[in-house]
Amino acid sequence: MSATEEDSINIRFHNLCTGLLTWENEEVISQLSRALEDVAIDLAKDEGLRTAVGADQPTIWPNLRGLWLMLADKVATHRDDEPTRAVVISTSRFTRNLVAGVAKNQENAFENEPELRQILHIYSSWTASQNPGSLPVVRMVVQTLSNMVTTNEGLMSRLWQTHMNLPEEQAEGVEFTGPPGNLIAPSIIVFLRALLVKTRIGVRLCITLLDRMTDLHDAEESSDAGRAFDYGYHLFSHLFSGGFAPDLFGNLKVDGEVIVPHQTILLKLLDSYLQSSPSETLFSGMTPMLITCFFKLSQYAIGAIKDVVGSEQANVIHENGIQTAPNPMLPKVCEALVLVSQSIASIMLASEATHLQKEVWPLFRESVSSDGRVVAEDTVELLRLLDIFLPKVNFGRPVMRPGRQEHPCSAAVADPTGFLYLKRDLVRLIGILCQGDKATQDRIRQCDGIPVIMNMCVIDERNPYLREHAILTLHNLLEGNRENQDVVHSIQPSRTSLDELELPCGR
Repeated sequence: MSATEEDSINIRFHNLCTGLLTWENEEVISQLSRALEDVAIDLAKDEGLRTAVGADQPTIWPNLRGLWLMLADKVATHRDDEPTRAVVISTSRFTRNLVAGVAKNQENAFENEPELRQILHIYSSWTASQNPGSLPVVRMVVQTLSNMVTTNEGLMSRLWQTHMNLPEEQAEGVEFTGPPGNLIAPSIIVFLRALLVKTRIGVRLCITLLDRMTDLHDAEESSDAGRAFDYGYHLFSHLFSGGFAPDLFGNLKVDGEVIVPHQTILLKLLDSYLQSSPSETLFSGMTPMLITCFFKLSQYAIGAIKDVVGSEQANVIHENGIQTAPNPMLPKVCEALVLVSQSIASIMLASEATHLQKEVWPLFRESVSSDGRVVAEDTVELLRLLDIFLPKVNFGRPVMRPGRQEHPCSAAVADPTGFLYLKRDLVRLIGILCQGDKATQDRIRQCDGIPVIMNMCVIDERNPYLREHAILTLHNLLEGNRENQDVVHSIQPSRTSLDELELPCGR
């Protein structure tokens, strides 16, 4: 584009601002707004043009500053006027395109951030959000702010320093989520990555987002709500990719609670993310969090089940014949434990045969809980208690093991909520932990874990493929370990033989 054409952009903008700042009548304002949109379209096509427009004379910056100051005042009193919204959108689009990828333009335009923030706060308020016309304004203003700081670390730091010092009622972040189904996540990822992790307001925003995603989970994929859920998942995937999972999980904890619903929702998102083949470089940072979480949840579950069934006997006689109900937190703990077990399994399998296997696998195998047990030993103890507490379900009915009377709490746990897949995933985890590792194989034998795994070679509708996972785990326990093979031979299973299960027998 020639110098004359470049200069014409500056002159055109100067003339447009002169007309807009006088604000004569709606018809003129609408024409000027459309003309400004045309200028914005030209800027979007050529980075060289954006650079030239930002540097050439007559300079555009005083006029742009005056335009944003005028719009901030206008919005405060005429926010629902269509001409006001139209000019805000066209000015935002012009500013957004002008600063895209041009650091000097970003620096010059950033002085308008207070006015953009004020306009955003007004249009993202609950009252304004009831008007459908507010949403396009919010989207465009957020995109403008995003372009203004993208790839510019200095401006990003200034922006967050400003926003983090705002009173909570003036923080835009929570309003960005809008009413259910109106998440604007694609435009605000660059903001939320720092906000969610490092600030008190961020914790509140994170909770709001997780609540919204729960509400939107069952929405049709092609609907606005379905797309909103995808935006939310995309946001949290970015956070996980940045290594922020441990910080997010820790920020959501509540003193005195072993697990809270928002942590469980985050674990669901993390579990899904880990199954999508993420970068292996993230595993080392997530491993300590998952180990700590596993021990906390498993020890709570072990203690809660022992309180119900007793640590030494399968049946407990309650005082006055009154049935003791299970701990109401137990299903929630077990639900989270399934997600943590799946996440550990995903990391171990994804890092197998890579340079990270020697770094990650020993942490899962050798880390010790406050009770002095490793992950495999805690898992065996929990499975032993679950075998008493949760009878297997076959054809829709609980089935007790031969010679065992139904436990008083069996009816109380007939509802599988929270316990689905628990045995299966714990058995699977043991199978991965002991694969090719004699030290772990020996630990499981020494804590009498082999009979526990053998008892899992059953069909259980709460735990699809439990039998298959148990057989594979037995295979890994016995392979190359004569002592473990001798234990199985000494048990002499009545209904299935080692040959039928195709297990290593060593004889």
